[in-house]
Amino acid sequence: MKTMFIAPFGLTVFATLLAPIASAGCGSMPAQTAAFSRQPAPRFALVSDNEPDGAAVVGFWKITFASRNNLGIPDGTILDAGYAQWHSDGTEIMNSSRPPATQSFCLGVWKKIGPSTFRLNHFALSFDLSGHPVGGSNIREEVIVEHGGNKYTGTFTIDAFDVNGVHVRHIAGDVTGERITAD
Repeated sequence: MKTMFIAPFGLTVFATLLAPIASAGCGSMPAQTAAFSRQPAPRFALVSDNEPDGAAVVGFWKITFASRNNLGIPDGTILDAGYAQWHSDGTEIMNSSRPPATQSFCLGVWKKIGPSTFRLNHFALSFDLSGHPVGGSNIREEVIVEHGGNKYTGTFTIDAFDVNGVHVRHIAGDVTGERITAD
């Protein structure tokens, strides 16, 4: 897909959210020897995907996007594949199979909308092989994690825009994911 990218702004925001809980050094200083009063680090609320019941989406997934009902693209054509990481704070990052020079990372946000059902709103930018911007896209997914939590299936849409923000293409299809574990 020519419209995937990494959003420096999104990474900056994410890093800013994590900064208050980061600390340097090995071990902790006992309270009685501290030269100053240390206040607890501020925390932010994590998205709970325990309510309503169902399988969780948080984790690492091998994903595939296949075409469905698109003019000029046969049904089942693999449009992209890669890896996605769904985080407990409601953010997501994807590493696409696109050439890195055209931008193969993109970022999204998600929420739980029902038992084992999740909605993702994902954004990407794209460049040609010479490094010139060619536009952006908005990728939306709705997925259902199967019982057992190791696979998901769902639908996606991609709305692509040129560098001037003019809508140039709408693509729809099916997305599948298979959980990757440490075992």
